[in-house]
Amino acid sequence: MMTTICKLAGVFMLTCLLSCNNGNSQVQSGRSVSFWLTNSDKSALFEEQKTQPAFADNTGAKADIVINDQETYQTIDGFGFTLTGGSASHLVKMSAASRAALLKELFSLDGNNIGISYMRVSIGASDLNETIFSYNDLPQGQKDLNMEKFDLGPDKKDVIPILKEILAINPDIKILGSPWSPPVWMKDNNDTRGGSLKPEFYDAYAKYFVRYVQDMKKEGIRIDAITVQNEPLHPGNNPSLLMLAKDQATFVKNNLGPAFKAANIDTKIIIYDHNADKPEYPISILNDPEAKKYIDGSAFHLYGGQIEALSEVHNAHPDKNLYFTEQWMGAPGNFLEDFPDHIKKLTIGSTRNWSRTVLEWNLSNNPENKPYTDRGGCDRCLGGVTIDKDNVRRNPAYYVVAHASKFVRPGSVRIASNEVPNLPNVAFKTPDGKKVLIVLNDSDATKTFTFQDGKDVASATLKRGAVGTFVWE
Repeated sequence: MMTTICKLAGVFMLTCLLSCNNGNSQVQSGRSVSFWLTNSDKSALFEEQKTQPAFADNTGAKADIVINDQETYQTIDGFGFTLTGGSASHLVKMSAASRAALLKELFSLDGNNIGISYMRVSIGASDLNETIFSYNDLPQGQKDLNMEKFDLGPDKKDVIPILKEILAINPDIKILGSPWSPPVWMKDNNDTRGGSLKPEFYDAYAKYFVRYVQDMKKEGIRIDAITVQNEPLHPGNNPSLLMLAKDQATFVKNNLGPAFKAANIDTKIIIYDHNADKPEYPISILNDPEAKKYIDGSAFHLYGGQIEALSEVHNAHPDKNLYFTEQWMGAPGNFLEDFPDHIKKLTIGSTRNWSRTVLEWNLSNNPENKPYTDRGGCDRCLGGVTIDKDNVRRNPAYYVVAHASKFVRPGSVRIASNEVPNLPNVAFKTPDGKKVLIVLNDSDATKTFTFQDGKDVASATLKRGAVGTFVWE
């Protein structure tokens, strides 16, 4: 009797399963989705969720977000920060054990570490250094056209040792160098702030770049790319330099490009490195074929203009690359506003407009936001982390970078995903074949939405201002 009942029960369960597979219901596909969440109210801070979305066959309505990996865009070089001299000085002052733990968290990929994959450094001092210097500072009236007195100087105390520790964790990290000012003896105002590069020293300055790349290589540090000048239309910072587009074009085509070629340097030359309100600056340089042949691409910040300007430059010169290289957050920081704003405009916005990198400004600060230079240095620049002796506080930019850097590894390719009101998003395919979708809930209320890959659909819910990174194979 019991055997008969069991057989009947088995038939009944099978019939139910078959009937559930008909109509508009969904059948589990077997693909689970890893889901990492940050809520702008800080109730979750880059945490992998135990309850994960699961794909099911889509037999109903079209999903909100549809991913199409057959439509591809730019390759990604990485996500990260600028390692300013100030940032490096805070790290150097930590105990060896605490510094090693923090650098592992920032640059390693295992566990909950965030895997920063791209770094920017200043060539000479930036405005977040304790003192202003170049690599060829001379007494007034002297000059050194052949760079015989070139020396990496103060960077040997902090930036270079920290870079070596980072490279020991991730030997493949890419490094971009950007100058704030040439040596003052090359400038028409003989000052670290403002002024322009004298044409008579164009050749010497090109040799300065050559020596920088060569001397960093001797330290075991490969410079993947340089920008010709940080913020060339902002001569009010300290240090800084005014370099108009016509002058940058002349310098690249007649001096810097030929100097790199003669020295067999394959470091990329990137132009502009300033706000998105002047796309005509890089376009005008790229319109010069003699300059263009030495140029890899153009770099942008977003203190002015709209992020869509990057696509304007891409459309004018689709054979050249785009990079997003700097955006600051002001201390003490406002997580509720800063975190979703940077995800929307930078992580999602710049990559949807062809950028290969997304770099936040300084990696670390101290509780006083020091050091910074006088006469124009940034006294409110909030680091990705704040370091107070061996204590570390993670700030909004840390989580902005983490949501992409850990999963969208170098060599990933942006793939198509549709734009959805109140759900800004961007999708990628990684070198190991995984898909990554980053979504922001930009509405005023909690939203549940669906996303589709092929025939499979999954569902997720994000609170107002929350960001989810979804990863699957």
